[in-house]
Amino acid sequence: MSSTLVMPPAESAGPNAMALRLGYVGLLPFVLGALLVWLVHEEAHPYVARGLSAYGALIASFLGGIHWGLAFRQPEPPTSWLVWGVVPSLLAWVAVIMPPSAGLVILGLLLLICYAVDRRLYVQQGVAHWLTLRFRLSAVSSLSCFIGAAGS
Repeated sequence: MSSTLVMPPAESAGPNAMALRLGYVGLLPFVLGALLVWLVHEEAHPYVARGLSAYGALIASFLGGIHWGLAFRQPEPPTSWLVWGVVPSLLAWVAVIMPPSAGLVILGLLLLICYAVDRRLYVQQGVAHWLTLRFRLSAVSSLSCFIGAAGS
């Protein structure tokens, strides 16, 4: 069997307006969580910090899943795409069971690493038009995790 990759679709001008809106709405739990970690009463703090950690883990898992989605377009996807597709979930799981002061740092770093990995794959697969949005979302989500860790 051949390991030839399917040609990516032609590059588009960028994500549509709905994708942009939904992407930015998806930042609300990050920004709100990072803010609330610093503002809530001591009794509520563990719930807010865990909530921020859980959301960061969900998003990291989602980002890994995109690699499986791109792999599904290939008759014989590279094994590295499939392997990387589960790595963010596994690392995020470890981060979520750690104390938020450490786990949120790992999640912030993981979100940045996911972006770095995607910079190569997205270009290769003809979806580089998503990278500007991905950069913005990754920057804010990572910063939120770091701010949340500092407040935990």
